[in-house]
Amino acid sequence: MSTGVFQTNKKDGTTYYRVSITYKNKHISLGSSEEYETARSRYELATSILRNNRFTLKDYNNTNQSLDYEKWIILMNFRDNGLYFKTPIYLSKHFFTYYVDRNLEIEFDVDDLFFYSTHKIFKRGNYLFVNDYGMQLNVLTRYGIRNYASKGKDYIFVDSNQYNMKYENIEIVNPYTGVEKVIKDGSTIYKAKIHLQGYVTIGHYKSIHKAAIAYNKAVDFMLRYVCPAKKYTKNYVDNISNDEAEYFYTSIKLPEYLIKLVRLSN
Repeated sequence: MSTGVFQTNKKDGTTYYRVSITYKNKHISLGSSEEYETARSRYELATSILRNNRFTLKDYNNTNQSLDYEKWIILMNFRDNGLYFKTPIYLSKHFFTYYVDRNLEIEFDVDDLFFYSTHKIFKRGNYLFVNDYGMQLNVLTRYGIRNYASKGKDYIFVDSNQYNMKYENIEIVNPYTGVEKVIKDGSTIYKAKIHLQGYVTIGHYKSIHKAAIAYNKAVDFMLRYVCPAKKYTKNYVDNISNDEAEYFYTSIKLPEYLIKLVRLSN
C-alpha cells in the first residue's frame, strides 16, 4: 500500500481508499476513491505540489486532475504562503483570490480573509452566496447591498468587473429599499414605490432620505390594513436627525390611489 493511502470499508463491506498527506506538521485530507490507482495518483500529485515548485496555479489542466480543483488551490496557497485554509483561497500582497471554480475567480480585500477562510462560496446562476447560521447569505450583503438591489441602478462596480469585490471597487448608489434614483429633465429625483399586486408609486421626492421615509410610511400603512404577516423591510435612514425624520414622516401624504388599492385588496 502506497504512503498516504489507507484502505477501509464502507458499511456494506465495499472497499475504498482514503488519502491524506502531512506537510509542515499539518495533516491534510485529500479525499477518498474507490480505485486504488486514483488514490495513489492523488497522493503523488499532492506530494509534487508541496515538495517543489514544479507546478503553478495555472497548471491544473497539465496534470491528471486526480485532485479536486479546490484542493489544488488550497495546497498551492499552503506551499507558497505558509497558511492553510479549508477554502480555495490564494493570498497576494494586498488582497486574496477566492477560486469558486475553474472558471470563476473573485478578488477580495484582506479584511474579508477570516470570513471567507471559514465560509465556502456557492454559485447558482449569477447568484453568489454562503451558508451562515443555517441561512443563505448573499455575498453582496457584506457591502450593505440589499438582496433585490439592481446592479447599475442601486450599486456599481467602479472598474466594471463584478468579480473584483474589493471595497474600493463597489459604490452603493442607493442604500434604501423601495427607492429608485431617476433623472428627469437633467435633475435627480427619487421615486418611492411599494409592491402590492405589482409595484405602486408612492411619490417622487428631491431627497433620497424623504423617499426612504415615504416607503417606511407606506409599509406601516400596509402592515396595519393589508397583511400584517407580510415581510416588508423598512429602511434605517441615517445622516438625518430623529426630529427631521419625524417631520418628514408626518408631512408625507400617501397617494389616494394607493389607499384605494389597499382597501380594494381587503
